[in-house]
Amino acid sequence: MGRYVIRRLLQMIPVFIGTTLLIFLMVHVLPGDPIRAMWGDKAADPAQVEALRHKFGMDKSLPMQYLDYMGNLFKGDFGETFGGRQVIDEMGEAFPVTIRLAAVALVIEMVIGIGLGAWAGLKAGKAVDTGVLVFTLIVISMPVFVLGYLARFVFADELGWLPPNVQDSTNLEQLLLPGFVLGMLSMAYVARLTRTTFAENLRADYMRTALAKGLPRRRIVGVHLLRNSLIPVVTFLGTDVGSLVGGAVVTEGIFNIQGVGNLLYKALTQREGVTIVGVVTVLVLIILLINLLVDLLYAVLDPRIRYA
Repeated sequence: MGRYVIRRLLQMIPVFIGTTLLIFLMVHVLPGDPIRAMWGDKAADPAQVEALRHKFGMDKSLPMQYLDYMGNLFKGDFGETFGGRQVIDEMGEAFPVTIRLAAVALVIEMVIGIGLGAWAGLKAGKAVDTGVLVFTLIVISMPVFVLGYLARFVFADELGWLPPNVQDSTNLEQLLLPGFVLGMLSMAYVARLTRTTFAENLRADYMRTALAKGLPRRRIVGVHLLRNSLIPVVTFLGTDVGSLVGGAVVTEGIFNIQGVGNLLYKALTQREGVTIVGVVTVLVLIILLINLLVDLLYAVLDPRIRYA
């Protein structure tokens, strides 16, 4: 196991470098000049423009800019925004907010998604199964911004059960509604995937053997069926963590959440490439580590899996 983890960590290095290089190139080939854009419609002073270019290293060639960025990155320096703030400080404020929101969304999609999927899989072909499939199809077909405004109108404005906006990101009650909206799409996929694996494994030989031995139904479903059915679901949940953290732009905008999505939106509108690359760099690290954790969880769910 130890050698497998070390090998996977070494494999992450070229993936990390390639991904950051690709994002760095994409950001720096965008049309327009972010330095001149700071003056808006006013005429820019050429001397000030050149001074800012030199300050942010934009007077160097693109390969040198990338090498400088990576060199500073390994020192823990993510660069400075055009407003004079350190990018690491802005990310330090935004990432905890989005991570808490993503954690709420992940719990919601796991509990509701796996619960609905298991229920439908055990009742495959019956009315319950059809109802779950129709419900999840409706959720998948609904855009996030429509679901967000609809959920806020119903549960916050009309019923008054939950606050419409997030004023305190450490308050779990305020994060429930945006977390529900953020996790609904993934919840639908988790439910459909769980339903499919449950229905397939019900017909497997080991299930018939367990029934023939006279094991209690609760043990058969809760241990044998559930553990084997969760392997593809865990794979999906692992890849979905990065999507939840990086894809919260719309949800954070609807509920006024000052997280990573809001930070990325402001950086894109102001063309602050260093902020965009810094946020994406952290997201890449999160996704790589989550994928490693998912691979290790396979051995927990299925004892037949061994890593050398």
